[in-house]
Amino acid sequence: AAEGASKFPCPENEIARYTAHRVTETIHIDGKLDEAVWSRAPKSPRFVDILTGSRTIHDTHAMVVWDDTNLYVAYRIEEPFVHAKYTNYNDPIYYDNDVEFFIAGRDAYYEFEINAYNTAYEVFFIWNEAYESGGFSKAPEFARSKLTPFNGVGFTKHPRGGRLGNFNWPFPGKKTAVHIDGTVNNDKDRDRGWTVELAFPWKGLEWL
Repeated sequence: AAEGASKFPCPENEIARYTAHRVTETIHIDGKLDEAVWSRAPKSPRFVDILTGSRTIHDTHAMVVWDDTNLYVAYRIEEPFVHAKYTNYNDPIYYDNDVEFFIAGRDAYYEFEINAYNTAYEVFFIWNEAYESGGFSKAPEFARSKLTPFNGVGFTKHPRGGRLGNFNWPFPGKKTAVHIDGTVNNDKDRDRGWTVELAFPWKGLEWL
């Protein structure tokens, strides 16, 4: 949305909907998406540019399924020249081509990003006004000494105010994998793209 055009909270009629199906088959987190559940899962619409709302140049979409243990998320990313640079956990991989996933709770949210090297970046954010009332202040993992004030990308103001980020909060028990259909960082050939497979245990969602 254009600067100043977004509303808070987002109007219900502007929120995209997706039906995530329950599955019973075993999903092996290897990034290949070769289980039958992924061929049956509904695909999200093709991603759009976050600023213009136009279709992306290359096709990218996501899928979500779940069972009693995990929430599973998968991506298919079309990319003719797959590139990645960062290899260390919580490197600034948002400077690479990456895909991102957010889980929004009432008073906090989780941000996850991953690049073609299977390098992950993750942060747990708590809204300032909910730090005490939401019980976060009593949890050792959210002690003030572990939190960094954050006011949004570009330091723009959010209608809900500032937030506190734990930039060293690994989602408990998560599994991640990436499969590259091509050769990363080699522009002498043409790649088809890459796929991502993620598992987030429900028990890790306690604070969300």
